[in-house]
Amino acid sequence: MDWIYEPWPWYFAGPMIAFVLFLLLMVDKSFGMSANLRTICTLCGAGDKVTFFKFDWKSQKWNLVVVFGAIIGGFIGANLLTTDMAVAINPATIANLQAMGFKSAGTSYLPTELFNNSALLSIQNIFILVIGGILVGFGARYAGGCTSGHAISGLSNLQLPSLVAVIGFFIGGLTMVHFLFPFIFEL
Repeated sequence: MDWIYEPWPWYFAGPMIAFVLFLLLMVDKSFGMSANLRTICTLCGAGDKVTFFKFDWKSQKWNLVVVFGAIIGGFIGANLLTTDMAVAINPATIANLQAMGFKSAGTSYLPTELFNNSALLSIQNIFILVIGGILVGFGARYAGGCTSGHAISGLSNLQLPSLVAVIGFFIGGLTMVHFLFPFIFEL
């Protein structure tokens, strides 16, 4: 059973991703998670108020199964198949994060300074999480999909807009990590 606790090697995981994408291509579907937000909002009645949410959500129910599978798989992976909750990151990165006040860096999957119950009572943390969530949601919608949709599905279908989006994701990520993150969290 030890093999299931370790990250799977690229030569196994990569072909499995390609196999799933090939199956989706064969049934004329494309993978992506952010489109499910529109489907869920439609299911909750948003189509009565906003025309963007008026569409045939039943055509996307297969993708809702993917989301629920990802949630269930993540729960199983985190709670039953994980022996160490620490993320394997560079020791220099851990030191930098700890210098910024993230004492849980290198010891837990999510920084407890942002995500534990007492942290959610902080106005600064709530502001950071809400603004970040809005920017990610708006960005995914504006880009016509999220990182998983563009980087996995779009690039495998050789879509130029997906290549542009993925380049933008990398530029945005590097800008955030090297410029905005230190500005926000160094107090």
